[in-house]
Amino acid sequence: MNYRMITYILGWILLFEAGFLLVPSLTALIYGEQAVKSFLLSIAICVVVSALLIFKKPKNTSLRSRDGFVIVSLSWIVLSLFGAIPFMLTGATTSFVDALFETVSGFTTTGASIFNNVDILPRSILMWRSFTHWVGGMGVLVFIMAFLPLSGGRNMYIMRAESPGPSVSKLVPRVRTTALLLYGIYFALTLLEFVILLCGGMSAFDALNTAFATAGTGGFAPHSDSMNGFSPFLQVVVGVFMLLFSLNFSSYFLVLKGRFKDSFTCEIRTFLVIVAAAVTVITLNIRGMFSTVGEALRHAFFTVSSIISTTGFATVDFNLWPQLSRAILVLLMFIGACAGSTGGGIKVSRIIIYFKTAVRELRTAIHPKQVKKITMDGKPVEQTVVRSSLVFLVCFMLVFVCSVLIVSIDNYDLPTNFTAVAATINNIGPGLNAVGPTYNFAFFSPLSKLVLIFDMLAGRLELLPMLLLFAPTTWKKS
Repeated sequence: MNYRMITYILGWILLFEAGFLLVPSLTALIYGEQAVKSFLLSIAICVVVSALLIFKKPKNTSLRSRDGFVIVSLSWIVLSLFGAIPFMLTGATTSFVDALFETVSGFTTTGASIFNNVDILPRSILMWRSFTHWVGGMGVLVFIMAFLPLSGGRNMYIMRAESPGPSVSKLVPRVRTTALLLYGIYFALTLLEFVILLCGGMSAFDALNTAFATAGTGGFAPHSDSMNGFSPFLQVVVGVFMLLFSLNFSSYFLVLKGRFKDSFTCEIRTFLVIVAAAVTVITLNIRGMFSTVGEALRHAFFTVSSIISTTGFATVDFNLWPQLSRAILVLLMFIGACAGSTGGGIKVSRIIIYFKTAVRELRTAIHPKQVKKITMDGKPVEQTVVRSSLVFLVCFMLVFVCSVLIVSIDNYDLPTNFTAVAATINNIGPGLNAVGPTYNFAFFSPLSKLVLIFDMLAGRLELLPMLLLFAPTTWKKS
């Protein structure tokens, strides 16, 4: 374990966070808010601590696989701890657990909130909430690697530990160039959505906040009624972009290279089929609740897009929908977006692997001597990928069950506890009943909030990086 290199990178994380805090600081200056002092003090704290950690570069800059996992886990924890400071200094909340919950929810792009009414918050705080979505969407360390070569080719360990999905590969030979390409696509899509929202009549402040939250598939809206107060056109635009940010960003790279056929992968085809099927069934199921089929279709499309992309925006209170629609939405929570996107959940690629593994095992039971490999897009899936996907599922279920049991100590109803954990570990935001789209997570006890904070971090980092922090062998010097 290269401890000195780990602390060195954590120092750079804090320095970049100081840079991130300039965005809400500028917002406070523009709107003449007193919160600017709190943000400037937060920046000073980050810079001072960062200087203590990076004043001397380590002689040994090599990283191993376990170093990558530890760096990613600790980076997100440190980022969240220091990112919570502005919430305390501005008086947005007096509870550090609540401030940490809100910050973790922002960086992990979950969108679960402890605020009852966000309309009364300073605009700088609203901007900080949304901007944390944008920073965390593609990955904090992916962003830093785009500008800071940490350790040569070995920083691929960091990228693999942070990026969502069963496997991560470089788009081009250099990891830094890959990171730049990913963020270039990410920035371009964010800018495109911002411009369209402006043209649709949304204010610049709301459009920027919405674009940040949509890009990171986060769900922190600048208003308490989420997207309900905006026009049908704007709702459709946001719904479309939620789906766009749910697709594997490698596919966009292939499109830019002119490889359109290769970009339309099995995972994307399956994802779109799931979306179409869910929208169709829910539209038929909720038809009687709206005046026209078109209105029902719009709300069904937006909600399905919001849940499967794990964004968490809402145009209506889907908690009031029929049980069939609610059940479909809960299933979509677990399926989630595509691998290599900004979305959460188990990921469609893993669902495909699980299905094909089950089919293979059933065929093997009938024909024991038959040897058949699992394939996707005409290419065999490596056994290590299948194994890691199955390990992920086991870990996911263990963490999920333990979390539901601990949260149940608060003695709320099962749908509330179950979907609260589902909404946090899958990085979605709203659940059902007491944690529905018109409610929040403020009523949970500090213990439950800490459990949900862990779930948000574990879900965003694909479980293993967070779980390995508790393994004694992780910390042994080699």
